[in-house]
Amino acid sequence: MLDIIKVIILGIVEGITEWLPVSSTGHLILVGDILQPDLSDAFMEMFNVVIQLGAIMAVVVLYFHKLNPFSPKKTQKQKLLTWQMWIKVLIASVPAAVVGLLFNDYLDAIFYKPLPVAVMLIVYGVLFIVVENRNKHVRPKVTKISELSVQMLVWIGVFQMLALIPGTSRSGATIVGALMIGISRGVAAEFTFFLAIPVMFGASFLKLIGFGLSFTAKEAGLLILGCVVSFGVSVLAIKFLMGYIKNHDFKVFGYYRIVLGAIIIIAAIVQMIIA
Repeated sequence: MLDIIKVIILGIVEGITEWLPVSSTGHLILVGDILQPDLSDAFMEMFNVVIQLGAIMAVVVLYFHKLNPFSPKKTQKQKLLTWQMWIKVLIASVPAAVVGLLFNDYLDAIFYKPLPVAVMLIVYGVLFIVVENRNKHVRPKVTKISELSVQMLVWIGVFQMLALIPGTSRSGATIVGALMIGISRGVAAEFTFFLAIPVMFGASFLKLIGFGLSFTAKEAGLLILGCVVSFGVSVLAIKFLMGYIKNHDFKVFGYYRIVLGAIIIIAAIVQMIIA
């Protein structure tokens, strides 16, 4: 029963932090260290990635019409634009896919720890504040996904690649990159949602294969529970974020990241002194 409660908490954390630019992996590492479920480290590493499937299904459900190039409700032009959008998503996914396949295990071994997470939380928190202050009186160049150029897609893809370091935040990195090159907040957030689909499905598939698909009944049940919870919470988080950015900027998330990162560093220092 205790592990069920812990998995529900982790599912809630994933659902909220996957879409808000505050690092879902970072929060799952930190919360997991506090909760310490009675499960193997290998399972928990896989669990933290695979419950993203629940989160990504929230995007598919909420944006199904916009994502579906076969919708009978769309004109031929709208269907063509949908295919073009998917091509843009795939182009922007290439950098992270290549680096992830080659170096994911290496990056996890080095950075999958509280202190590196804290540093990346602070770095990108500062970036959010700096970029938003710079853009305060600047009109965005791009207000529609159809206006994204190949050069912009590559730039966004590079920032998504940087998010392979835990604590960076995939949504946070891609949104910062998009804002820096003049993309509106709404387009930056929405394209980040769509960009997550191939990336997160791919990452989850690799983790499942790496784990060996050899689950006990308990592990399978907890994994499904985590996905279901993250799906439900993600629906609420996505709706909240898209409503929030209509009238606000991303600086509040920058401040939150800085404060959280500082708390983690202070806690690590105190722990070292006590030890």
